[in-house]
Amino acid sequence: MTVPVFYSITDDFTPYAAVSLHSLVKHADPKRDYTVTFLHQGLSRDHEKALAAYNRDNVHIKFYEMSDELLKPIQDRKENYFRGDFAMSIFYRLFIPDLFPEYDKVVYIDSDTVLNDDIAKLYDHDLGNNLLGACTDTSIQFVEKILRYIKEVLALDPKEYINSGMLVMNAKAFREENFVDKFFSLLGRYHFDCIAPDQDYLNEICSGRIKYLDGRWDAMPNENTAALENPGLIHYNLFSKPWRFSGIQYEDYFWTNAEETIFADELKAELAKTTDEERDTEYHKLDRELDMTLQDPHNWARVKENEQVTL
Repeated sequence: MTVPVFYSITDDFTPYAAVSLHSLVKHADPKRDYTVTFLHQGLSRDHEKALAAYNRDNVHIKFYEMSDELLKPIQDRKENYFRGDFAMSIFYRLFIPDLFPEYDKVVYIDSDTVLNDDIAKLYDHDLGNNLLGACTDTSIQFVEKILRYIKEVLALDPKEYINSGMLVMNAKAFREENFVDKFFSLLGRYHFDCIAPDQDYLNEICSGRIKYLDGRWDAMPNENTAALENPGLIHYNLFSKPWRFSGIQYEDYFWTNAEETIFADELKAELAKTTDEERDTEYHKLDRELDMTLQDPHNWARVKENEQVTL
């Protein structure tokens, strides 16, 4: 039985995805089989070739191009463009169970990750009747405005709010319970601005059906907490990108793997050319967006309060 792993990427994210894939292959158990699929729209031939080079006897690299027709209901909506760095690729993960009915369980990880352990161990978690296995979002626990956003805009408990950059998905249950239909129904009936659309919808729809996994499987840089001694998966969430900022917690894991890829020089050049002004803009962008959603009279919490929302 193969271990199915999925990424969703845009073409410009290929160098980071290559680092993640390199680390995944490096830690894969030679006695197990893995199928890694990249969901994309318009991946260049050179970049596809660079990722496909990681094919091994027991690691099979595949590519799936997402159709415009599938994504049509969520394209060109003003709510989706609230975030300045919005990309349609953030929604791809929601469709994995329906697009790949041959799998009853899958692992999804973002491209800004590095594996430090065998991803099969993540896949092996028994989800029971839960829809998801995931980790609470530790990158936000000391950010007052994000905590306010989760409580006041989403009306959710921040300590139960998961990060969608690593998901063990109960694909069979997603299909049986028509997750995509519920997502489109919410999207079509209620219009509200949100900071992380895919993540916020997953937290809303899957609430009460989430198995919380050990935080070592979604270790995120956080200057307020000590680094984990043995992280299984490192997720460079928010602005904690080692190719943009120096001195980031867990950055050594990234650069050790990056140096072993063909993108090493490109990634080091990106870090070198990023200006302090660009870093400052990036650092404060989320702050400005949070201010806007907290003041929005039609945010999700107010919709739930004023209307009888059904899932």
